[in-house]
Formats: sequence, structure tokens, C-alpha cells
Amino acid sequence: MSYAGFWKRVAAAIIDGVITTIGGFVIGFVFGMVMVVGGTDDPAVLEGMGNILGIILGWVYFAVMESSPTQGTLGKMALGIKVTDLEGNKIGFGKATGRHFGKIISALILLIGFIMVAFTQKKQGLHDMMAGCLVVNK
Repeated sequence: MSYAGFWKRVAAAIIDGVITTIGGFVIGFVFGMVMVVGGTDDPAVLEGMGNILGIILGWVYFAVMESSPTQGTLGKMALGIKVTDLEGNKIGFGKATGRHFGKIISALILLIGFIMVAFTQKKQGLHDMMAGCLVVNK
């Protein structure tokens, strides 16, 4: 198995960041307009709903794509990498969900959970280790 390196994974994350940001803006705009037309224009409510929507959008995008037959997000597909379990098999939605929310812990500890990818033998971040996953070249 050929493990995907740090910079390849960073590039995939940048692509996914652009995709989720654009998707978030479009969905957020439509959702905001529906809320305003429905009579809610309180900025705190709109911001809170926007934050919740952003969390759900990110989770669904990553968990669905990584547990799909493509085994990766659009960014990962563009870079020719995929997410597998420790034996190289496709992961399920639950494992993909655990991996996604594990990224929060990787980020909260000063991004060390992500930086670990550059230094571990199997190029795993903390979130990969927590979920029992690998990111490999296709």
C-alpha cells in the first residue's frame, strides 16, 4: 500500500475547502432568504442557523463521499487518493463520521493532529488513527 503524503493531502483539503465554502455560501444564501421571507430576520438566529447548517454540510459531504464507492471527496479524487480501513477496504458511513469529527480534535490541539501525517510511518493523522483509517494513493 502506498500512503498519501502530507502535501498531497493538504492540496486535497484545499480543494475540498473551496468546494464546501462555495456550497455553504449557496445553501446559506438560499436558507437565509427562506428564513427572511418566513419572517425571521434576527441576525443571531440567522448566524446560529448558519453555523449549524455549516457543521451539517461539512459532515455530510465528507462522510458520504468517503464512505461511497469513490472512497474520497472531490479533492481526494482529483489528487488520486482514497480513504480505507487499516486493511485497505472501503469504510462505512459510521467510520467516516468518526474520522470527520476526529478532525475537530486534530484541529483543537494546534493542528498537531494534522501535522502528524508528515511524521508517522503510515502517514496517519490523529483523526485517522482514532477512526482506524488510512489515506492511500489509488
